[in-house]
Amino acid sequence: MGAMTAQLYDYSDDVMDFDEVLERFEPVMGMEVHVELSTNTKMFSTSTAAFGGDPNTHVDPCSLGLPGALPVVNKQGVEWAIKIGLALNCKIAPYSRFARKNYFYPDQPKNYQISQYDEPIAYDGYLDVVLDDGTEWRVEIERAHMEEDTGKLTHLGGASGRIHGATASLVDCNRAGVPLIEIVTKPIEGAGERAPEIARAYVTALRDLVKALGVSNARMDQGSMRVDSNLSLREKGSTEFGTRTETKNINSLRSVEQAVRFEMQRHAACLVNGVEIQQETRHYQEDGTTSKGRPKESMADYRYFNDPDLPPVLAPEEWVEEIRATLPEMPWIRRARIQKEWGLPDAEMRDLVNAGALDLIVETTEAGADPADARSWWVAYLAQKANEQGVELEQLDITPAQVARIIELVKEGKLTTKLARQAVDGVLAGEGDVDQVVKDRGLEVVRDDGAIEAAVDEALAANPDIVEKYRAGNKKVTGAIVGAVMKATKGKADPAQVNKLIAEKLN
Repeated sequence: MGAMTAQLYDYSDDVMDFDEVLERFEPVMGMEVHVELSTNTKMFSTSTAAFGGDPNTHVDPCSLGLPGALPVVNKQGVEWAIKIGLALNCKIAPYSRFARKNYFYPDQPKNYQISQYDEPIAYDGYLDVVLDDGTEWRVEIERAHMEEDTGKLTHLGGASGRIHGATASLVDCNRAGVPLIEIVTKPIEGAGERAPEIARAYVTALRDLVKALGVSNARMDQGSMRVDSNLSLREKGSTEFGTRTETKNINSLRSVEQAVRFEMQRHAACLVNGVEIQQETRHYQEDGTTSKGRPKESMADYRYFNDPDLPPVLAPEEWVEEIRATLPEMPWIRRARIQKEWGLPDAEMRDLVNAGALDLIVETTEAGADPADARSWWVAYLAQKANEQGVELEQLDITPAQVARIIELVKEGKLTTKLARQAVDGVLAGEGDVDQVVKDRGLEVVRDDGAIEAAVDEALAANPDIVEKYRAGNKKVTGAIVGAVMKATKGKADPAQVNKLIAEKLN
């Protein structure tokens, strides 16, 4: 449609069929990932950096931006920044500086954020990621720099929980000053139809990496890892970048993929309908769409300048090499080792990784479970529960140690699989630890031979036709008897014991 029609109708939220997008345009992506470090204290002060707490209790003069408060650099924060840079194959700057990023917003008490601008601690790296079909894709890293987190705003009175439509906003400065590493990619070109998949695979690999380094729990649901995805489209064959939009604070792996896909479709619809794409921020919505945020500032708008209160950060080669020596086994090397030890085919290993189940399974085995049993529980029943709740596996309110305990109780014959699932449901519902749930719900398998034998006798007496068929040679008909006994004992009888008693009585 022409520009005149575009004036009469707002096409900015229309979308184009994904296949048609790919026929006409090429996507260009850029990913900015903020990782909160799990240091004990904040980046420039001694307040605790722990997650949660009553609002405005993890604060101090520095994180509140009070006059005269001076920042002091957290050495462990710098060390962990170097560790992330090394793991991302970056060059480590022997000399880097902190800068002030100036903007005025209620969640930033000082009215500026301490960050790094033109002299980051780490730069020029890469991360190789594996896609669903085993293809490897190299994502080039522009920089990884240190900064402090902002506070948190809670918007009241609106329907969406966002600032639009809200009648009031509450400021919580507990998070203000928590150490952050921002990892910025170079433009990702040539991805085509795989752009959304590459975005998800990159964030997945990055999350696995920082967790393996032990520098962050990378809990996207808690905001300790947040993703901003930048996207633009250009006509096929063109080398000029289009206008980009930035979808902010995406908080799940699935959402990363959906946000990139939707923005590709929305950009394409704008371009063909003559709608000018605004350089702006976008908000990800849970239905897989994005909504308009605010105009996106340029670097000049932030008026960066070196922070006069902080000295340069010096990272001599000897110190960097000491840190390099502490790097753990990288996730991709660890996966190859585990795959070999467990004897898994490539496809099954990829499925475990893509489902976010591998680390959970490993931790369950480390707690004493058999790897096959651990895989069965996480990729079957627990994956089903995660899907029902609409969360990632790691967000389920059950720990690998608790799953290992469930498996142990089944192995010991104290729970049947059916009862074990009820125990899992109780743990997920917040009813307590495994043993407490088993006790409170009365789930443990009945071991009273007399009670089970009575139930078997009753079931046999009620089903003479089955007894007759069994004695005539049809040994498979006892399932109905077992079912009747399990029903009578509310599923608490040991199936093996029931089958043994049935066979003894019929023979």
